[in-house]
Amino acid sequence: MEEKPKSALKTFLIELLVYAALVFFYVLLVIRLLGNWLYGLFEHSKIHYAIAALLLIVGQGIALEMLTTLLLKLVRLRTH
Repeated sequence: MEEKPKSALKTFLIELLVYAALVFFYVLLVIRLLGNWLYGLFEHSKIHYAIAALLLIVGQGIALEMLTTLLLKLVRLRTH
């Protein structure tokens, strides 16, 4: 019975670390590549800026979920 909580905690911690690292690098990437474009969009059209920001948020969520799922599958394959 103790094996499941340890496994769940390990999975949670791995997922948390992966999310933290991916979000950090994603933010740096977006600021570096899209920062000026987003700033110009913000200055000229708040509606278009809001749409672009929402699309980036949704895209980030999907990408993070896919990457985390893939990494967790790889970790599980190596531990079994």
